[in-house]
Amino acid sequence: MLQSVTRLMGLGLTPGKLRGLQRISNPNGTLTMVATDQNGSMISMMKKATGKEPTFAEIGDAKVMLSRALAPHCSGLLVDGKYGYWSTVAAHAVPATTGLLIRVEVSGGEKNAAGAPIGAVEPGWGVGKIKRCGADAVKLLAQFEPGEFDSAERNFQFTMQMHDECLKHDILFLLEPLHFPYNGEDAKSPSVLQRKAKTVIDTAHYLSRYCDIYKAEFPGTMGVESDSQLMDNLKKLNDVCVKPWVLLSAGVDYDQYKKQVEMAMKAGASGILGGRAFWKEFFTHATPADRQKFAETECVRRVQETDAIVKTGTPWFAKYGLSMDDLHNMRASDGWHARYGGGVAGASGKVDPNSVY
Repeated sequence: MLQSVTRLMGLGLTPGKLRGLQRISNPNGTLTMVATDQNGSMISMMKKATGKEPTFAEIGDAKVMLSRALAPHCSGLLVDGKYGYWSTVAAHAVPATTGLLIRVEVSGGEKNAAGAPIGAVEPGWGVGKIKRCGADAVKLLAQFEPGEFDSAERNFQFTMQMHDECLKHDILFLLEPLHFPYNGEDAKSPSVLQRKAKTVIDTAHYLSRYCDIYKAEFPGTMGVESDSQLMDNLKKLNDVCVKPWVLLSAGVDYDQYKKQVEMAMKAGASGILGGRAFWKEFFTHATPADRQKFAETECVRRVQETDAIVKTGTPWFAKYGLSMDDLHNMRASDGWHARYGGGVAGASGKVDPNSVY
């Protein structure tokens, strides 16, 4: 039976956002996405390997090499604007069948008096430019700790600003909140480990409605909580996530990430967006040829192995209460193109041409 696209619009699945979802998804509606957008951590790895500050060109070359090796094996590739996107596209390093996401936030940035990070857009960059570049989605990292009131409020407002910008430009919005230490803690402080699961779950409750795909941390720490507790945490995360969610890798070793992915798919996740777990040893190899070989063999193996697990997960459309049959039977009504994007004077469809963007 045919259905009106009004159902999609009511779910926030506008033409631009739906097309973005199609582009970054596997055919069955799951998402196998790989990240090469890390700037600070990648630069640190390169400095450690060579003992010197990498040049702009060297960073770009590394990103292109990783992208060329991994993009054919994933449904979506996340890159940064500063070093990665234009070089990667210009070099034909990503096949047309792989969707492209670009991050909007600056790497590093301001911290408040408690040592909590405050999100900001990459200077000279923005959602409008990402849309103009032809990307399929915007990714925002918004570090979030509900208990640190100043940064929580400011990063919430930053998230809302990017959410609204993506609505304005009708581009898919992927949100990635991260927990963090503050008030003198470090990442391994008992207080941080003890609250991590609650922070991840509470943050999803607050923020997952303000995006199209939610990129979640693993809710807990392997080796600290039992597997049964971690599965319970994952189910709670799935229950509070309003939108489809995918699991990030947070730089853990690949074998640990693989187990986390298996657990997340059982709990209701729709996929992954992982980075360093797939390629973090890349910079330990001495020559470009050795790095390329590692990328094309071990890194590809990891992505392919993870992709098989991801395809057992929950399709994104199921989280929206839709089936593939529903999607196949969606139809627009006459005049939708004039009503789309604003500028409509009323339900009659009369349009003020000066107000249509």
